[in-house]
Amino acid sequence: MAEVTETAASGGGRKSGSTGATAGATHSGGGTKASTGEGRTSGDGAAGDKTGYGQGCGCNDLRWSAKSMTQAGGYIQISVSAKPGITCVLPAGLPVVAFGSGGTQAHPAEQSAGNEITLSGCTTVYAGVNPKTTNDDNGIEYSTVIVSVSDGDPHPVSLPVGNTIVDKPVVTDWHTNPVDAVPAG
Repeated sequence: MAEVTETAASGGGRKSGSTGATAGATHSGGGTKASTGEGRTSGDGAAGDKTGYGQGCGCNDLRWSAKSMTQAGGYIQISVSAKPGITCVLPAGLPVVAFGSGGTQAHPAEQSAGNEITLSGCTTVYAGVNPKTTNDDNGIEYSTVIVSVSDGDPHPVSLPVGNTIVDKPVVTDWHTNPVDAVPAG
């Protein structure tokens, strides 16, 4: 399947059919405060004020992509990198991942939280989402995943993932090596 990339828009980064999915979401992973907005890029991708170097990453600071992978029975690989001119710190812990307007949220796939990761230049990090951890025919079909770096970020992004059956999803922490982001089957 082809890789799809999308960035958050200033209006919230959501597409129709998924409005409000993570507005009330919570997660148990560690996290830091969302970005103050300093140093973010403008909507056209040009570098913004560089006084925010070293800030916590917010969804608007990042380029996002999602693609379907076949390893471990199939999963969704989420990848992020900093937009040009941005240097920010991705908080330790899980990304916030939900499916659909009902906010079916992914739970931790790993026992411990990862470390903070500084993103800039060509650094890319990965998280893996197993959308269905049950061994039955139950589940709901969704075509987008809604992702945020923390539950406090006001601009989650909605990424198309094709028609995906979801039942008790799990997500890994952020990893610098994509192989480490494969959720255990």
